[in-house]
Amino acid sequence: MLLIVVALVSALTTMRLAIHVREVKVPDFRGKSPAEARHLAQQNGLITETETNYFSPSVPEGKVLSQGPAPGTIVRRGWQVQLALSLGPQRVTIPQVVGESDRAAAISIAERGLQLSSTDNVPLSGTSAGQVIAQNPPVNATDISAPKISLLVAQDPSPKAFVMPNFIGQQLGSVTNTLKNAGFTVGKVTVMPAEPPANNAQSATAPVPGNAPPAPQVSTDQTTPAQAASPASIIVSQDPAPGHKVIAGAVINFVVK
Repeated sequence: MLLIVVALVSALTTMRLAIHVREVKVPDFRGKSPAEARHLAQQNGLITETETNYFSPSVPEGKVLSQGPAPGTIVRRGWQVQLALSLGPQRVTIPQVVGESDRAAAISIAERGLQLSSTDNVPLSGTSAGQVIAQNPPVNATDISAPKISLLVAQDPSPKAFVMPNFIGQQLGSVTNTLKNAGFTVGKVTVMPAEPPANNAQSATAPVPGNAPPAPQVSTDQTTPAQAASPASIIVSQDPAPGHKVIAGAVINFVVK
């Protein structure tokens, strides 16, 4: 039993030592050059990657400004440490791009060594689509953190959408007025053809005395003229169907009887 206990304690101790061997404390890379930071990371079994760049009035240009994880954090070997480098004090002027097209603004930003951070679009009537309506940071801003500019660009307003109501069973005249008042257009109106009447006039073959020929059969089929829709016509189907999404000004077609 004693030997078993000793073996278990020895195994646990070995596992704990193995775990600690695979762990390392993150060193402080701040103020070092990328090459110095990379060399220090390799000594500790870590990997460094430059994430971004920021302006700093205190940290010289090209030196590590910040890092993640923070110095002293315990991580596993092979962990990747994200570094941010200093660009030194801000020496670039933020241009005025509001009122320009998004393309012209992007060119102006790049010419000054800045980066286009993000572009958001907002529907706006009365403004040309693609025109910059706001920027961040604003023109001539000082003490900015990063050499990036975000833009807000106008786009054409989206047409209003509606859910198609159910007009089946209603009179065509009232539905037409409702649609026109709502800005829609009544398109093709088709009158559903009436069912042909049953042909009961077929003559039966009656016995004919002698060799007299049978009486001729008279056809009663007549072509019914096409009916025209009237305001009192009842709607039996519609296109688009009830419940479908339609855009303002869409054309609505009906079948009536």
